[in-house]
Amino acid sequence: MARRNLSPQDHARIAAAIRAAEARTSGEIYCVVARASDSYFVAAALFVTAGIMAASLIAALVLDRGWQPVPLAHFVAAQILAVATALVVLRVFPALRLHFVPLRHRYRRAHDNALKQFLARNVHITSARTGVLIFVSLAERYAEIVADSGINARTPQETWNAIVAALIDNAREDRLADGFVAAIGTVGDILAAHFPVSARDTNELGDHLIEI
Repeated sequence: MARRNLSPQDHARIAAAIRAAEARTSGEIYCVVARASDSYFVAAALFVTAGIMAASLIAALVLDRGWQPVPLAHFVAAQILAVATALVVLRVFPALRLHFVPLRHRYRRAHDNALKQFLARNVHITSARTGVLIFVSLAERYAEIVADSGINARTPQETWNAIVAALIDNAREDRLADGFVAAIGTVGDILAAHFPVSARDTNELGDHLIEI
């Protein structure tokens, strides 16, 4: 998935796509892209520490069976040194952390962040409950659409899933801005079909992409 920052031109295209989509509907579209949804230091540290403990136990059993006992103090010191070294490496090279975190945990953290952004950006308090958040978390290679009750009740989950799949495909090919523009257009079509624009419509959320 794309790792570079979006350019000012990308931001302008996405903002224009949001304005064009919202010109046809009373619904609201909000976009957020996160570099990562967690630091993952604690999760990676726990996983690595457990691995070192397990490996040291196996090594102790092998040495014991080979009649090569290791003094307890030396054994404990070696464990502490190994764990300390691993933690330093994880601290200095944060990109390594994701490799030690289960995929399910990464997706859970990204999903939690999507819900957090949905609430923190006030997408849930539009007047007709028609706010839609398009969320991407790059480090986890994760995307999600969080829709408020007004539109979610009228849209099958399969529809959202298809939009997310296309967005992920674009991001994977380093066309994140294209993915957002396409997703915004499709979400705009869905909103317009159920909540067409009215004369009293007001713009309740900002028409731009937020990078966090």
